[in-house]
Order: sequence, then structure tokens, then C-alpha cells
Amino acid sequence: MSGVRTLLVSALIGAATLPVLGQSYSSGQPVWPAFEGWERNDDGSASLVFGYMNDNWQEEFDVPVGPENSIEPGGPDRGQPTHFQPRRNRFIFRVRVPKDWGDKEMVWSLTTHGIARKAYGSLRTDLLIENIDIMSETGALGAGTSNPEIRADKPPTITLVGPQSLTATVGKPLTLTAIVTDDGVPRPRGSGGGRGRGGEGVEVRPPSRITVGKSLGLHLSWFVYRGPGASVAFEPRQIKTWEDTREGANSPWAPRWIAPAVPPEGKYVVAATFDQPGTYVLRARADDGALTSDEDVTVTVSR
Repeated sequence: MSGVRTLLVSALIGAATLPVLGQSYSSGQPVWPAFEGWERNDDGSASLVFGYMNDNWQEEFDVPVGPENSIEPGGPDRGQPTHFQPRRNRFIFRVRVPKDWGDKEMVWSLTTHGIARKAYGSLRTDLLIENIDIMSETGALGAGTSNPEIRADKPPTITLVGPQSLTATVGKPLTLTAIVTDDGVPRPRGSGGGRGRGGEGVEVRPPSRITVGKSLGLHLSWFVYRGPGASVAFEPRQIKTWEDTREGANSPWAPRWIAPAVPPEGKYVVAATFDQPGTYVLRARADDGALTSDEDVTVTVSR
């Protein structure tokens, strides 16, 4: 099931690079919206899961909700990002649909550099995803890896300290505090099960220049999910949530990356400084190396 879904998503995204196979770009290329699959909810509804591929290694985009960034039906705003980070960003947002959705499609239309791309979400049975599919897709676990412990993994939990609507002033740091708890699964590499393993029977592929796997280790990262197109500086420097596979990158996908120590009581304190006024949505993503969870804060920034 996971393999079929991967082929479908890869076919859509990979089509962008077929004419220039073997090349990479820092800028000038478009963003491809991607349908990752759908999840069952306990109430009988379903969630359509989307991500995207920005073909650039450096260029980021800000595309407001509207004609060039819309989801239908029910849109144009269905909670999609308006700020697009470089490269592959998986499982970024979910759109809930009712249990009687049937065979209808949800279409995300996105235009960057004048190039329009679409992702089509549906409840096709072969596109159903579960946590084990997500773990495999991000490269956290070897292909086909599964055992009772890893199947029981739950995503981390984020508790934001303070309101989710905040105000700030240009140039003055805003303190963001989040408490992260986790079940300790999967175990970080080297803890139990022998060298290079994350628990009994769970092989974690060490990252290399040839095959890149995602390193394990609980961490929290803040990034801009929506904004007016201005930069936001975070202190300390945040771990990347996009798949930066380059040597030395501050990314779980980078060779030899090691997750930093979890702070006492799982309390992460970050300062965000804005250089332009406007309304921003900042997203906190907790990641245990296999599964993620998100919480958002809306910040109104004035001069």
C-alpha cells in the first residue's frame, strides 16, 4: 500500500525534474503541491494530507490564499501554507472531509514563477496511510521495518504556554514557550538493540551520501507557516523541518546529524524577531524522528 502511494506521489513530483535529471537549483524553479494520502478519523470522517516539493535549495515563496493558492471545494482557504520552504516538505497540513465524502476530489492549486500546479486528493483505498507509512516515507525507518513497538508509536504532544494569538513589535524578540512530551518510541540510535538500531528489530539506517535516512531523536522546531513575505529570525537556530540532505545541515536528514538534548521537563523556549509588520502564523513542529505533531501561534506584528 505504502509503495503504491509513494510511486503515485513521486510520479507527480518527479515529473518536474525529468527534463533536467541530475541538476539542482538554488532558485527559479516552481513549487509542486503533493497529496500524501488520507487518514481515517475516529468519528468516521477522513483527513486528506498534503505536502509540497519546492524544487529550489534556497528560494522560498510567499503565496497568499487566493487565485494562486487555493483549495476547492470549500475554499479557497482550507488551512494550507502561504510560506513555502525549500525542497521536500511532507505531511504539512490536513483537510478533514465528512464520512460521506465518497469519490469526490479535493484540489490544491498553486502557482509559483507563473507555473500552475495541482494536487488531487481523494479517498482511494490504495492511498490510505497510517503512522507506519508516514515513518517509512520520511526515511526514519528502513523500508518494510515493522514490529509491535514501532507500530504502537504515538506522535509527540505539544502544549503551548500562553495564548495562541500574540502581539509583537518589529525588531523586539517575542518569547515562545512550548512543552513537548513523548512516549520514547522510537528509541534514538544506539539505545538498546545494539549499534545502529533503535530498539529491538527496528533498524535505523545511518545517514550517508548514498542512502539518506532520517536520524531519530525528539526535538521541536519553529518555522513560518504563513506570513507577509518578511523574514523571521529564531534564537536559538531552529532544526530544519524540510529534507535538507546536505553534509553539515542542521537537519535530521543530513549525514551524521544528532538530535540535541531535550531540555529539562521538555520545555523549549525560543525567541522570534520580526523585521516587518504584518500577521504571521508560526508553526511549532515536534518530531520524535518518526512522527510529528504541530501547533500554531498567530502573531500580529506592529511597528
